[in-house]
Amino acid sequence: MQRPYLAPMPRRSAKLQSPRLRLGSLVLWSGLSVVLLAVMSLAALLLGLMVVLSSERVLPAVRVGGVPVGGMSQAEAVEALSAAWRVIALRDGERVWSVSAEQLGMALDAETSAQRAWRYGRGEGSTLRGLFGAVNLPPIFRIDASRAAQGLAQLAPLVDLPPRNATIRAEGNALIAVPPVFGRALQLGETLSRLAQPDELADGYLDLVMVAVPPAVTDATPLLDRAAALLGAPLRLSLYNPVTDQSVNWDIPPETWLSWLVTQNAEQGVVFSLARAPLEAYLSERNATLGDAQYIKVPEAASVLQAALEQGQTEAEARLYNAPTQYVVRPGDTLGSIAWRHGIQMFRIQRANPNVNLNALYVGQVITLPSKDELLPLPIVPNKRIVISIARQRMWVYENRQLKWEWAVSTGIPSSPTQHGVYQVLSHEGTAYASIWNLSMPYFLSIYEAAPGFYNGIHGFPSRGGRQVLWQNALGRPVTYGCILLSTANAQALYAWAEDGVVVEIQP
Repeated sequence: MQRPYLAPMPRRSAKLQSPRLRLGSLVLWSGLSVVLLAVMSLAALLLGLMVVLSSERVLPAVRVGGVPVGGMSQAEAVEALSAAWRVIALRDGERVWSVSAEQLGMALDAETSAQRAWRYGRGEGSTLRGLFGAVNLPPIFRIDASRAAQGLAQLAPLVDLPPRNATIRAEGNALIAVPPVFGRALQLGETLSRLAQPDELADGYLDLVMVAVPPAVTDATPLLDRAAALLGAPLRLSLYNPVTDQSVNWDIPPETWLSWLVTQNAEQGVVFSLARAPLEAYLSERNATLGDAQYIKVPEAASVLQAALEQGQTEAEARLYNAPTQYVVRPGDTLGSIAWRHGIQMFRIQRANPNVNLNALYVGQVITLPSKDELLPLPIVPNKRIVISIARQRMWVYENRQLKWEWAVSTGIPSSPTQHGVYQVLSHEGTAYASIWNLSMPYFLSIYEAAPGFYNGIHGFPSRGGRQVLWQNALGRPVTYGCILLSTANAQALYAWAEDGVVVEIQP
């Protein structure tokens, strides 16, 4: 039996898709996805924007006067601004100062400033800048113009820069020219106007209005010539001891003081002076060479040198002072004999030894004798000196170390002697009255305190009761109660010639 077979079905040939068709479909679907994603993102952005804009928070990118307040509530912004604006930053280029807002008469309106920050992007300003940009709003202040002017005027000395003249300085053993530097000065009115501008403090600073101030001296060449002339000689300090009437000269070589040379502005123009620190250091070293008995006051000596150089002089005079000394009691010494021998009143020795019983001295005891400078309390008048000899009963008057007058005098009697020592004219009194002796003394120059509150001096012939003139024929021998007697004519001449401060040396 023949087995049946199914005849094979003919295959249908499949249609092949075009590559362009598949790529287009892919692009279409991708595009639809991007658009959908963009729509969703935009929707989310719009939703977020609506949320942000409807919130109570300041937009993120907003600042007030440099203070970030973005994302804050108005209350938080008020607190942040109030804390940040207690001080105002003043600026002149790279120079910055901080002062209290109160000093400038400024009061921050923190509430209004915070409200303005919140409104930015909500009807005022760009919303996109408030969200994504950079916004810096000026703070809002209430300004008291009068107090602001006063505060700025007080700050002027702090912010002003004085101009610096062309000058010179030492480099090694040579002087070189230093160029001038312009100064800067605060313009008060213009700065007040700037302060009133609403946007001035937007960046957190008040920019001061300054003007350049030119220096008075712009060329140092004449200074170099003058300095060279001064440096042709040593700097001389003459030290004078009015007690001993001796002088010591210190010569400072040019190579030493060249490096101290500085310039200063003065009414008469630019003058030379000396740098204080190296000058005083040098004088202190020299002071140590004088020993224990005498010394200079370094600041005083430095000042006279500076003053001399400012006048174009290289010589100056300063005073030598005398130190207190220690005295060892010898056999037979009493307070009175020690005072008389050293020309120092007893009460002064008592003051110098407050814890010592000077009425019970013993041999070998050490006591302090005060400086004889106590007897010269006034500035010394230079180039004048009065010398009196008790032994010779004479007076010599010197001016510029030349004898001007020589006169006979009378000094104190043994029971009321004139005490030798170095004194000075302390005061002038046309007619002094000594009640204890009922004496009127014309042309009285007081010279030393014989006892506390009681002064001896130089005077003309005294009168008693306004009628009796005493001692007219007694000159040349002791007749007074401690004063120095001259003829009335000579006393009148001396009274007119001797200023307060003239040294009076009374020799034994």
